[in-house]
Formats: sequence, C-alpha cells, structure tokens
Amino acid sequence: MSTLKTIIVLIFASFVVIGCQPDLLETIPNDRISADIFWQTEADAELAANALYPTLDGLRTVTYDGITDILHTNRAFMGNYTIERGRATADHGRFLGEWDDAYEAIRRANDFMDNIDRVESDNADVINRLKGEVMTIRAYHYIKLAMLYGDVPLITKGIDIEEGRNVTRTPVDEVWNFIASELDKAASLLPVDNGSRISQGVANGLKARAMLFAGRYAEAAVAAKDVMDSGQYDLHSSYFELFQYEGEGNNEVILQREYAKGTDNHNPYTVLAPWSQIGGSNGSQYVPTAKLVDLYKMKNGMAINEEGSGYDTSNPYENRDPRLKYSIFVDGVPLPGGGVYNSTPGGDGSDPVGETIYATTTGFNVRKYVDEEDYTDPGNSGLNINLLRYAEVLLTYAEAKIELNEIDQSVYDAINAVRQRDDVSMPPITSADASSQTEMRAVVRKERTIELAFEGLRLFDIRRWKIAEDVMQGDPRGTYYVENDEVKQVEVAGIDRLFDPAKDYLWPIPERERELTSLSQNPGW
Repeated sequence: MSTLKTIIVLIFASFVVIGCQPDLLETIPNDRISADIFWQTEADAELAANALYPTLDGLRTVTYDGITDILHTNRAFMGNYTIERGRATADHGRFLGEWDDAYEAIRRANDFMDNIDRVESDNADVINRLKGEVMTIRAYHYIKLAMLYGDVPLITKGIDIEEGRNVTRTPVDEVWNFIASELDKAASLLPVDNGSRISQGVANGLKARAMLFAGRYAEAAVAAKDVMDSGQYDLHSSYFELFQYEGEGNNEVILQREYAKGTDNHNPYTVLAPWSQIGGSNGSQYVPTAKLVDLYKMKNGMAINEEGSGYDTSNPYENRDPRLKYSIFVDGVPLPGGGVYNSTPGGDGSDPVGETIYATTTGFNVRKYVDEEDYTDPGNSGLNINLLRYAEVLLTYAEAKIELNEIDQSVYDAINAVRQRDDVSMPPITSADASSQTEMRAVVRKERTIELAFEGLRLFDIRRWKIAEDVMQGDPRGTYYVENDEVKQVEVAGIDRLFDPAKDYLWPIPERERELTSLSQNPGW
C-alpha cells in the first residue's frame, strides 16, 4: 500500500508541475528537422534545394521509350509490357507512380518557395540562384505531367489535406503558360555558369522543349536560340562517349541526373546490357526494335531500301550511320565482357534470340549507358543519365523553325551540326535533298528519333506528332538473319500492340487519386 501511495503522489505532483509549465509538452521533435528551427541560414536553403535534385529522372527515361515503337519491354511480367500492348487500365501502377513522384517533387518545391524568404541572408545572389534551381525542377515535372495526363492540378504552394481533397484539374494551356513563365523567371535568377548545378541554360533549354511540346513554335525557337547564343555549350566530339564514364563532364550535357558508386548508385548495366553479360533474370529488360534500326541510313546518306545504297542483306549492319553501333548492340559489336555480340536465332552466338526467356526477343540490345567499367559490379553504377543535351536544343530549334515554315540556312546548319559530329560524320542535308516544309519535317523527325533514342523523348514525340496510332500497331520486329540462303526477320509474336487514338494519347488520371479527390477522368478511361 505504501508503494501505491507513493506512485499516486508522484503522478499528482507531475500534473502540478505540468500545470505550472504549459509549454513543457510543446517540444521540438528530435527525429526530424522542424520548421521551427529550419529556414534560418543559407546552409538550410542549400539543403532544401538539394532535396529537389534526386527527384530528377534517372533510368526512367529509357523506360519511356520502352512503351513506344522503338523499344520493346522484354519481360511479359513487367508493368510497362501491359502499357506497350495498349491494355492497361486506370489502376495500373505506372500511371500512379509517375503521378506520385512528380507531385512529391512539386510538394518539395512548393515548400521551398513558401519558406525561402524566411532565410536571413545578406547574399541575394545565393538566394535567387537557389530559387531559380527549384523553380526549374518544378517546371521539369510539370512538363512531364502535362504531356502524360493533359489537364492536371496546378499547385504552386503548400496545401493541407482538405485542400488536397478538393483540387481540380487546370486546363493544359494554363499549365504550359505557367511553365513558360516559371522558366523565364528562373532563367533571370540563374547564373550562366553554375558548375554542375542547374544554370540559365537548363531553364532556357527546358523552355525550348516545353514550348515545342506545346506547339508554341515561335517561343520554342527563341528559347533554343538563347541557349545556342550563350556560348556555353557545344557538341561533344564523340557520340559514343556521351553515354559512358569517359564522356562525363563534357560541354554538350546541359542537364543530367548525377550518380556516384557506393553512395548514390543505380543499375543501368543490370537493366540494359545483353543477357549474356549479366545472367540470371537480369539484362535485356528493354530491347530495340527494327523500326528504329531500319531508320539508320547507310554511311553514304542513302536509306537502306534505296536503290544503289549498298545495303547488304547478308551484312545488314555494316556501313551504316555510326550512331547505330554506338547506340545498339547489333551483330558484330564488341561485348563488355569480351567477344562480340551475336544474336542469330538458333545459333551458338552470345545472345541468340530464344536462348532463354530473359534473352533479347528482337535480337538487339541497348548499348547506351552500358559501360564495361560496370561489368564486374553491375548493380553499383555511378554513370550519369543525360536529361538535356545541346543536340536536342539544336534539333528543337530546327523543328520549331520548320513548323513556322521559316526554313533558312540556320535550320540546315543546326541539323547538320548534329549529323556531322566528329565520330558520326554523316553527309550534310542540303536544299537539294529537302526544301519544302513537308520534306524538312520528315528530315528533322527522323534525325530526332535516331539522335535521341533511349533518352525518354520518343513517347512524347509520337504523341505530339499524332503518329502513335500508326507506329504502335502489331507485333514488334527484330533482327535480320540468313537461314538456308534465305533472309529472314525476327518477329516478336504474341505482343499484338494496340493504340486507341480515342484515349491513348493521354494516360488516365490514376484511379487511386480519383478515389481520394473529385478529379475528372480523361476520355475513354
């Protein structure tokens, strides 16, 4: 009894003490950074801005192409496979994942912008620079949302749960207006040279991309020209090195997602390398199709089906645009682990079609981002992923000018600069080859498909060009090979891709989001 009395007395005394100190329970949590003590120094602001950089896309850019005509999702059990076939429903995990990831990044950016002016600093340049970086990344995510879903909630400040339940979709034209304005403001705040961080060129380059996507060609051309006239960027001499460790830090890359072995690593080798180089259930997760391979012209500039081109059906990958072998493992390309790539069905090469359920089904493999330095430790790559290159800016400028029907020498110069990189050196395009808007449109679209393959832009291109219903039909096709003196072509049977133009030009608003909010759904979903 005496013990019980003692406990009761102590409890009563504690209540008395708490009653006398009403703020005692209002403590700052020690397991996280509280807003009460954050947003005070430049270091705080830098940390908050840094939190946006990991939201930039990495290998996801390749997977965008994996649901287009130029890259096939090679595993029937992978989520992209259902989307590629045109049979996904609104509750598909990829639709929700893209939405969630983008809005998580936007939430971080909004939190930054809501609080940055609380920081006490005598250095306005630092604060403005960080604002510009965050605004640019926020716009980057809105570009993707607009292209994937169309009308989306435009949220530019922090909101609470109740406000979140009542968000509505903003017309996509207004979203594009915001993106243009946001990137203009960001460019005015950012330095021309910002080291490896987001610079003025990133903001202008992303604006050029966004306005091209939006069909605002005059704005796209101006933004691209701003980048071209800045003098900060140039084409790297080696196309192949752009996607290898050897080429990191070159003057062509405007924006990239940076990685580091052992600390912030990822696994492009495990995902993309030929199955023979990985084994198990890894490798060859996304494989190129003949639709892309056939676009690469002969080294003399002629299409493979042109009379007199020199195309040899028994050696189909020889004397072609060098970017073919820099981008894709085709028969004869050296393998990182030694030997040469050989995918002939039924053969004894390194990666014959049908060898296992994991091997390439088209006879091709992605070579971009497959660096032999990762061969011995494929899950620990520090290889950076390019998100915006100067070559894209040049092609954006050319396409915008073509769509405006302002075809002058600057358009040819922009396209030819890309074609005549030192280790590519394809014949220049002249007015004798193409001069009308229709002809030049075909030229720049083909150049864009080849130059930017596997860099995450093809999905958006076939949507805005309104060609998806034409190119996304039927089974993917693959490599050519000779059997019994007969030229044959691999066909990936059973895929039977479909594309419904009445609904598939936009992804659906994720079903879970609609369960939590009153957001309307896109047509057909």
